[in-house]
Amino acid sequence: MLYAVICYNDEDIVWSWSKEQDEAVMGRLRAAIDRQITAGKMGPSLRLLPTTAATTFRKVQGEPLVVDGPFAETKEQLLGFYIIDVRDLEDALGVVRELSDANPGSTYEIRPIALYLPDRRATASE
Repeated sequence: MLYAVICYNDEDIVWSWSKEQDEAVMGRLRAAIDRQITAGKMGPSLRLLPTTAATTFRKVQGEPLVVDGPFAETKEQLLGFYIIDVRDLEDALGVVRELSDANPGSTYEIRPIALYLPDRRATASE
Protein backbone atom coordinates (compact mmCIF):
# COMPACT_ATOMS: atom_id res chain seq x y z
CA MET A 1 0.00 0.00 0.00
CA LEU A 2 1.27 3.46 -0.85
CA TYR A 3 1.35 6.21 1.76
CA ALA A 4 2.44 9.82 1.61
CA VAL A 5 4.38 10.81 4.71
CA ILE A 6 4.02 14.58 4.94
CA CYS A 7 6.53 16.45 7.10
CA TYR A 8 5.63 19.66 8.93
CA ASN A 9 7.85 21.85 11.09
CA ASP A 10 8.31 25.50 12.03
CA GLU A 11 10.22 26.72 9.00
CA ASP A 12 11.62 29.72 10.88
CA ILE A 13 13.48 27.24 13.06
CA VAL A 14 14.50 24.86 10.26
CA TRP A 15 15.75 27.56 7.88
CA SER A 16 17.69 29.25 10.70
CA TRP A 17 19.81 26.14 11.32
CA SER A 18 23.50 26.61 10.67
CA LYS A 19 24.97 24.65 7.79
CA GLU A 20 26.39 22.19 10.33
CA GLN A 21 23.03 21.72 12.09
CA ASP A 22 21.24 21.21 8.77
CA GLU A 23 23.86 18.70 7.58
CA ALA A 24 23.56 16.79 10.88
CA VAL A 25 19.78 16.48 10.61
CA MET A 26 19.94 15.64 6.89
CA GLY A 27 22.65 13.05 7.61
CA ARG A 28 20.46 11.35 10.22
CA LEU A 29 17.51 11.45 7.83
CA ARG A 30 19.62 10.02 4.97
CA ALA A 31 20.67 7.12 7.21
CA ALA A 32 17.02 6.42 8.12
CA ILE A 33 15.96 6.75 4.49
CA ASP A 34 18.76 4.45 3.30
CA ARG A 35 17.58 1.77 5.75
CA GLN A 36 14.03 2.11 4.42
CA ILE A 37 15.27 1.95 0.80
CA THR A 38 17.18 -1.24 1.63
CA ALA A 39 13.98 -2.64 3.15
CA GLY A 40 12.15 -1.80 -0.10
CA LYS A 41 9.77 0.67 1.58
CA MET A 42 11.03 4.15 0.65
CA GLY A 43 10.20 5.84 -2.63
CA PRO A 44 10.83 9.46 -3.64
CA SER A 45 11.65 12.05 -0.98
CA LEU A 46 11.27 15.78 -1.54
CA ARG A 47 12.37 18.77 0.52
CA LEU A 48 10.48 21.94 -0.22
CA LEU A 49 12.08 25.38 -0.19
CA PRO A 50 10.68 27.87 2.35
CA THR A 51 7.20 29.30 1.95
CA THR A 52 8.78 32.65 1.04
CA ALA A 53 9.62 30.99 -2.30
CA ALA A 54 6.02 29.81 -2.81
CA THR A 55 3.37 31.19 -5.13
CA THR A 56 -0.31 30.47 -4.57
CA PHE A 57 -2.77 30.21 -7.45
CA ARG A 58 -6.51 30.07 -6.98
CA LYS A 59 -9.62 31.24 -8.77
CA VAL A 60 -11.77 33.80 -7.00
CA GLN A 61 -15.19 34.23 -8.55
CA GLY A 62 -13.83 32.60 -11.71
CA GLU A 63 -10.87 34.96 -12.01
CA PRO A 64 -7.27 33.77 -11.48
CA LEU A 65 -5.52 35.19 -8.43
CA VAL A 66 -1.76 34.71 -8.07
CA VAL A 67 -0.11 35.78 -4.81
CA ASP A 68 3.34 35.40 -3.29
CA GLY A 69 3.79 32.93 -0.49
CA PRO A 70 1.54 30.30 0.99
CA PHE A 71 -2.12 30.87 1.62
CA ALA A 72 -2.32 29.24 5.05
CA GLU A 73 -1.27 31.18 8.14
CA THR A 74 -0.02 28.47 10.46
CA LYS A 75 2.84 27.94 12.88
CA GLU A 76 4.01 24.78 11.11
CA GLN A 77 4.60 24.63 7.38
CA LEU A 78 4.80 21.76 4.92
CA LEU A 79 8.52 21.11 4.49
CA GLY A 80 8.52 18.03 2.32
CA PHE A 81 7.17 14.55 1.87
CA TYR A 82 8.07 10.94 1.28
CA ILE A 83 6.32 8.23 -0.68
CA ILE A 84 6.49 4.85 1.02
CA ASP A 85 5.28 1.43 -0.06
CA VAL A 86 4.43 -0.69 2.99
CA ARG A 87 2.07 -3.48 4.04
CA ASP A 88 -0.23 -1.41 6.21
CA LEU A 89 -0.56 1.54 8.60
CA GLU A 90 1.46 -0.22 11.33
CA ASP A 91 4.35 -0.64 8.90
CA ALA A 92 4.01 3.03 7.88
CA LEU A 93 4.15 4.04 11.54
CA GLY A 94 7.42 2.13 11.87
CA VAL A 95 8.94 4.14 9.02
CA VAL A 96 7.69 7.40 10.52
CA ARG A 97 9.07 6.54 13.97
CA GLU A 98 12.52 6.24 12.44
CA LEU A 99 12.17 9.52 10.53
CA SER A 100 10.96 11.22 13.70
CA ASP A 101 13.93 9.88 15.67
CA ALA A 102 16.22 11.38 13.02
CA ASN A 103 14.41 14.73 12.98
CA PRO A 104 12.71 15.42 16.32
CA GLY A 105 10.48 18.46 16.30
CA SER A 106 8.84 17.60 13.00
CA THR A 107 5.25 16.44 12.74
CA TYR A 108 4.47 13.67 10.27
CA GLU A 109 1.09 13.12 8.68
CA ILE A 110 0.56 9.66 7.20
CA ARG A 111 -1.99 9.55 4.43
CA PRO A 112 -2.88 6.61 2.16
CA ILE A 113 -2.58 7.49 -1.49
CA ALA A 114 -3.96 6.09 -4.70
CA LEU A 115 -1.96 6.46 -7.88
CA TYR A 116 -3.95 8.93 -9.93
CA LEU A 117 -1.68 9.23 -12.95
CA PRO A 118 1.65 7.44 -13.22
CA ASP A 119 4.77 9.31 -14.29
CA ARG A 120 4.56 9.15 -18.08
CA ARG A 121 7.44 11.47 -18.95
CA ALA A 122 9.72 8.66 -20.16
CA THR A 123 7.06 7.26 -22.52
CA ALA A 124 5.70 10.64 -23.67
CA SER A 125 8.55 11.20 -26.14
CA GLU A 126 8.37 7.73 -27.68
